[in-house]
Parts: sequence; C-alpha cells; structure tokens
Amino acid sequence: MRRHDAIVVGAGPAGSIAALVLARAGVDVALVDRRRFPREKACGDLVGPRGVHLLDELGVSVTGARPLQDMIVVAPNNRRVLLPALPGSNYADHAIAVTREQFDTRLFDMAVAAGAIPVQRRVTGLVYDQGVVDGVQVSGGATIRGDVVLGADGATSSVAHSAGLADSAKALWGFALRGYLDDDMDLPHIVLWEPRRWRLFPGYGWAFPMAGGGVNVGLGLAFGSDRVASRHAGEQLDNFLAHLERLGLLPRSKPRSLTGGWLKMGVLGTTPAANGVLLVGDAAGLVNPLQGEGIAQAMASGHAAANAILQAGPRCAGRHYLAYLHGAIRHHRTNVPVHAGMVKHPLALALTARALSAPGIGAAIAGAWGLYWNDLAHDALPSRHRRLATAASRTIAAAGRRGDAAHWFTAQFTTADPRPAEAH
Repeated sequence: MRRHDAIVVGAGPAGSIAALVLARAGVDVALVDRRRFPREKACGDLVGPRGVHLLDELGVSVTGARPLQDMIVVAPNNRRVLLPALPGSNYADHAIAVTREQFDTRLFDMAVAAGAIPVQRRVTGLVYDQGVVDGVQVSGGATIRGDVVLGADGATSSVAHSAGLADSAKALWGFALRGYLDDDMDLPHIVLWEPRRWRLFPGYGWAFPMAGGGVNVGLGLAFGSDRVASRHAGEQLDNFLAHLERLGLLPRSKPRSLTGGWLKMGVLGTTPAANGVLLVGDAAGLVNPLQGEGIAQAMASGHAAANAILQAGPRCAGRHYLAYLHGAIRHHRTNVPVHAGMVKHPLALALTARALSAPGIGAAIAGAWGLYWNDLAHDALPSRHRRLATAASRTIAAAGRRGDAAHWFTAQFTTADPRPAEAH
C-alpha cells in the first residue's frame, strides 16, 4: 500500500475528528478500522457540552440528536438533586443524546468525504524505521507506511501496547454495560446505588432519554487495575433495573441491544506520545475518572493531535501534543486519587453521597457539583458555583499532591521530553 502523511487507527470520535481535521488541511491520511460502519458501541450516548461546542466549531451537524440540559442525581437514600446546566465561556449550555451507531457513522462519513482514505483492516502490529514508528501492519499481511501514527483504537489499544506506551497494571480500568428500554423520561438521571446498604456501587447507574423516545440504561463500574472485577456489572444489572422500578423511574423490562465495553480512565499508566505515535481518546486514557465521560475528551484530543501535526509536522508533533495535554488533564490529575478511593472505600463513598444530597446542602452545592463532576469549572462563567467548584478542586489537588499518581503525572508531563526520540 502507498505511503501516507498520517495513519489514524480507529474511526471512533477521536480518530474520525483527527482524520477530518487533517484531511480538510490537505493531509494525505489513512483512516483504518477493523469494523464496517454503522456499528454499535457500548456507551451512555451523551456528548457533553465541550463536545457540542467542538462540533459547532468544526461545522459538524448531527441530525436527530436530542438536546439535554439539567440532570438529576439520585442518592443512595433516594434523595434527588437537580444539577443545573450552566453556560461556559467555550462550551455549550447543553449536552446532546445520540446513539453511537449514528454519531460515529456521521463523523466517519464526514472524514471520508473530506478526503480521508478508509481502510477496513485490523492492525496487527507496528512498523519501525531507525527506532521510530513508520507505519502499521494490517490483517492480510499488508503494510501501510506513514510519517505519524495516531492510536485511536480504544481502551485496549493495540497501537499503545505494540508501541510499549501502556502499562495495564498501572491503569485505572472501568467497564460499562448498557442497553435500551422502550420508554421515555424528561431528564437524564445518574443513580448512586447501594446493592448492599452502606456499600455504594463503585461507579453509578444511569438512565438517559434518547432522541425519538427510548432510554439508554446501564451501569458503569470502576475497579482500579483489577479487570476481573468487570463481571460485577453484568451480575448486578438485573438488580439495578429492579432498583429503577422501585424509584418509579422506569418499568422493569429486559433491555435490548445489551453490550459492554472497557474504559481506561484518568490517563494514568499511559504515555500519550513517543517515537512517532500519538494516542488519543480512550487509547490515551482520556476518560473522566469521576464519571466516565469520554466522547468530548476523545474529540478534543483528536483535534489537538491533528493540529499538532499541522503546526509542527509529523515527526515533531508529539512535543506539541504533550504540551496540550499538560493543560487539558488537570481534572484527571486531580481526581485519579478520588477514583482509587471510590474503589477502596465504599462506606466512605456512601456517606459522602448522603452528605452531598442532604436537605439544604444538595440544593446549595448542586451547581458547583455539576461543574466539578463534569470537568466544566475551569471555563465556567463567573459565579458562586464556579468559585466553590474551583475551591474544591484546589483542596483535592493539594490532598493528593504527594501520592504515587502525582509523581507519575509530574514525571510524564513535566520531566519527560519526547524530542530526542523524534529527532531521529
């Protein structure tokens, strides 16, 4: 196969956005994915406010998407807190609900229409030239050569592992299981649930209304580095659906199109750029470690990686991309220790959930809670909600400053310099 300026492996939101931006700039880019579109994907199907803003900037319209604003959090004691949608300086005042089948196909089609070359193959390895990645091997024995490779192939990225950029033992893993119910609701719900009293489920359940009716329901489970624990999501789904019925949210029925997928959260354990490879989206672990949102971060990282290539050239893009990530992962750096605490201390988590939803407290902090939890505080418009969210972030960051995760982030994004490897 002929040589390309860039090779993007994975045509989800991160990869397709990267390919779209590169192709629009005239870059010869191959977009490689083993699946044929349209295809289903395990996800809550919500694109957050930052993602909505980026789509508008890029002129990408998503027909049939359902705008959603406020969100309800249901505490373990069944108290409910309304998290208001607050506007920001560079993000929308709403999210959108759209199935990944529809959304990913739309982005893929736009990238191809802009000039990206689609290649339906499975990547089986990387090709090197003088120690720097120079392309990919694909099923059937072919080799695709390129000046830079973008790994956008998900949490279990073959590009990341082939390049030696991911340490599974250090990563914070999650697992999401979702299906669809033929019902409807007005507002999206996050459900903090206790399968056993005072032992909060290490993650949360959700019920999100979809465009044209129907509800996306699921469980997201956080479990640190022990991936065996993922089975608990499947074991508990029926019990969670019964809980939704007791809450009066949805009648109990068997969800259709049930599917699951891995999450790699908080960046920890992954080197996002080295030796001619840039990792974006889930492949880089760019998933909110508090609530598992990944679509907006995936698109933003794909956009940033493409811009780094355009500004610095393929061989020097890594340094520019890492500079972007240094600022973009503040929320991840701060809340990786919180993720670990969620897994290790279910009683403390149950107490915290009750305290945050207590009468008088829940309503007072709801705005700040929404900003902080959804990583929106930094660009929120000035308000008491932003001040409170910012203060909470600083307090939590200070508490985790001396931990192992903090040392890892410092070494990765301050000390590490990818320039020697890229200079070959």
